[in-house]
Amino acid sequence: MNSNEKKILIIDNDEMTIEILKFILKKEGYKISIAKDGISALERIPIIMPDLVITTIIIPLKSGLQIISTIKQNFKNIRVIALSSLGEEESTVEEAFELGVDDFIAKPFNPNELLLRIKRFL
Repeated sequence: MNSNEKKILIIDNDEMTIEILKFILKKEGYKISIAKDGISALERIPIIMPDLVITTIIIPLKSGLQIISTIKQNFKNIRVIALSSLGEEESTVEEAFELGVDDFIAKPFNPNELLLRIKRFL
């Protein structure tokens, strides 16, 4: 499938991470949407119906874990990659996988590795 037909929702409140992700993903032809908090992310998902969601675990208003849980309960076809800051509890990673996250990447991340993982899902 053509990458420019694929939609990715980025959920993060860190401007640097957002800019890096936008740059590398737009260059690959993906359609990008941004949400900077959990509530706006959950409001946007049924509207834009992304193919993939990239979310951090710690974001305002709703946690990344709550977002993963909601997506996996209500939108089973949406793939989810979680980004985690170094030092987050191992139990958080385990909980994310229990909730159904498709992949987990530690920040700071290698953009090429992230792209490979995205392409694997899309």
